Amino acid sequence: MSTIASDIYSSLGLTGAGGSSAPKKEESLGQADFLRLMTEQLQHQDPLKPMENSAFLGQLAQFSTVQGIQDLNSQVQNFSSALGNDQVLRGAALVGHQVLVPSSKLALGAEGGASGVVAAPGAGTVTFTISDANGQKVHEFSVAASKAGEVAFNWDGTDALGDRLPAGSYGVSATHTAADGTTGKVDTYVKGTVDSVTVGSDGLYLDLPGLGTVPLDYVLRVS
Repeated sequence: MSTIASDIYSSLGLTGAGGSSAPKKEESLGQADFLRLMTEQLQHQDPLKPMENSAFLGQLAQFSTVQGIQDLNSQVQNFSSALGNDQVLRGAALVGHQVLVPSSKLALGAEGGASGVVAAPGAGTVTFTISDANGQKVHEFSVAASKAGEVAFNWDGTDALGDRLPAGSYGVSATHTAADGTTGKVDTYVKGTVDSVTVGSDGLYLDLPGLGTVPLDYVLRVS
């Protein structure tokens, strides 16, 4: 019985033993490559030891699996693209609106004040401390909390003497004091106006003057 001069890889145009290198091809095999490889395998099999039916069916099953994964990847990519476009539209709709986000800063404009909320752990008093860019305290005020839950606050933009402070970014911190005298820090959530939307590699970011840039997922409320 004569031997086969070339194997199935050389017949596919790939480098054979002792042969010259073939032109560079794609690293991954596609649907046509898979079928061609299987056909070459059938043509060059030993007639005295043909491929078992189970092996042939197993290769067909692998082919179906590969094809299904390729289709699934295509569908996921299309879904991801559609989702990204939807996020851009959602972000653009927020421009000019006021949003509530977690922040330790307040944006004070030329007129008006700055506001936000805290989540009080129970009844008591919430004390707010406003500081300037150097971390120096410029104002302090308190708001009563009748029960656990959201407590709103509003700073009119003045210092301890009642003088109007210049527009800019100010720090804010809050401390809750319970009826029994125990104290604890609470997180502050402030309101800011969306100036623009930035598309990042991991989602959308809202540009809030005086507060910086925050992810869209951080928005707790839109007004």
